[in-house]
Amino acid sequence: MSRIRVPRTGPGRPRTRPLAVLADRAYSSRAIRSHLRRRGIRAVIPQPSDQVGHRLRRGRLGGRPPGFDSEVYKQRNTVERCINRLKQWRGLATRTDKLAIAYQAALHLAGILIWTRR
Repeated sequence: MSRIRVPRTGPGRPRTRPLAVLADRAYSSRAIRSHLRRRGIRAVIPQPSDQVGHRLRRGRLGGRPPGFDSEVYKQRNTVERCINRLKQWRGLATRTDKLAIAYQAALHLAGILIWTRR
């Protein structure tokens, strides 16, 4: 999260906070949600059924369920398809590179190749 840089269309420094974070059920922990809330980032993360059950079992003490926008969550499919296309490149799927900079270079190269083929 600390390396996010979203360039602005006009003058000014890049934004370092996204408007929302789309994640799957595995990232629905209290720690992740509180970190995003502290930074002012909207979390679009569905709750796993076991967490819903625990909250409902506690009754009023369980609190209010976290907000969830199903229309925004549907955009996550686009990101998943992009990642799956990148993973078709064997070097990225197996992560055989020792250095992070070599892996990042391979990621950029795969992105360029996918972009030029379209």
